Amino acid sequence: MPGLPPPRYAFLGPEGTFCEAALRTLPAAEKADHLPCVSVADALDAVRRGEAGGAVVPLENSVEGSVAETLDELAGGEPLQIVREVLLPVTFALLGRPGTAMADIRSVTTMPHAEAQVRGWLRRELPAARFIAAPSTADGAQVVAAGEADAAVAAPIAADRYRLEVLADDIADAPGAVTRFVLVTRPGAAPPPTGADRTTVMAFIADDHPGALLELLTEFAVRGVNLTRIESRPTGVGLGRYYFSIDAEGHIAQARVAETLAAIRRECADVRFLGSYPRADGVVTVERQGTSDLDFADAHAWVDRLRNGP
Repeated sequence: MPGLPPPRYAFLGPEGTFCEAALRTLPAAEKADHLPCVSVADALDAVRRGEAGGAVVPLENSVEGSVAETLDELAGGEPLQIVREVLLPVTFALLGRPGTAMADIRSVTTMPHAEAQVRGWLRRELPAARFIAAPSTADGAQVVAAGEADAAVAAPIAADRYRLEVLADDIADAPGAVTRFVLVTRPGAAPPPTGADRTTVMAFIADDHPGALLELLTEFAVRGVNLTRIESRPTGVGLGRYYFSIDAEGHIAQARVAETLAAIRRECADVRFLGSYPRADGVVTVERQGTSDLDFADAHAWVDRLRNGP
């Protein structure tokens, strides 16, 4: 509406991160203000405080796996909701100040998640360089520009932002890596189902006993809900206490997904629903026989007839 300020989106900054690149792929971000944040927690808290309408943060990488900070921040604190995901191909470059030679590099900085994806290259090409952890890849580029490290592993676009030179390009140990980013907002109605959707939840087991995880997984399996990711994370309240971060195919508007969520809610100490949203890869969910909405509706109608008599 005329007169209203533009929306604002937070992201893991500073400028020049892959997170910013993911944000810029969203049509809604074209006319929005962008708020760089010093950490994933800060970006999500900006949404919780109402300083941003949404935040784009990294969730997982095809090489290094999930981003623990993102999972833990979404599992705790005021609830938030994922409404969209972005799959971004990731290409790393080694950046240095103009005139830097490879033989001069004694320190390399980047965020640990990025360092893990180029560790083999660094060990081979710069065996004497010491690693300095940075909050983000662009933070590492800033550190190099300030003269506090010799080189940074970052997105190639960070070279222009921080007046650095690309000393080596495409240095990832596993070419073709992809990072999955998510757009997170305050809770609201889920986007409508598209047929190619994903649902994310955090499940907290009520008590540790033999078969507890099997019982949880069975609720998905018997209703034909396929999992695309599951992993455990410590709750922080003692050794042996974990929650499970789960991605499943389908949308909460579908009966098989809704009934699965209801079932695990009965069994778990807590279930945090993080949203149903379109899959960025567009993969359509295949319904197994007996798991369509019509199948569930027919089964419930049959039970009602049994209850009420002929």
